[in-house]
Amino acid sequence: MKVSKAQRFEARARILRALGNPNRLLILDELSTGEKCVAELTEAVGLDMSTISKHLSVLKSVGLVKDERRATQVFYSLLAPCVLSFFNCVESVMEAQVQHQIQLVK
Repeated sequence: MKVSKAQRFEARARILRALGNPNRLLILDELSTGEKCVAELTEAVGLDMSTISKHLSVLKSVGLVKDERRATQVFYSLLAPCVLSFFNCVESVMEAQVQHQIQLVK
């Protein structure tokens, strides 16, 4: 099935909306060091389990994370680790903004 250009941009927008929440970014950052269960993410992020689960559901629905059930626990890991490169790009944009502001002050 061929995907139209409009459909590709809509899919990109869904991914970017999922990344638009600071708690989800923190969850992805935690997963950058390896798989974690919901309890570990709850402790690391500082939110309750149901909130973490909702954020993980959003991240999973856009293909950024995957889950694996083991007995009574569900472990999450990055499905698309390339998202970490995107974070580096965002950091570069932030640094460019700072440099631009410095130039305006001079």
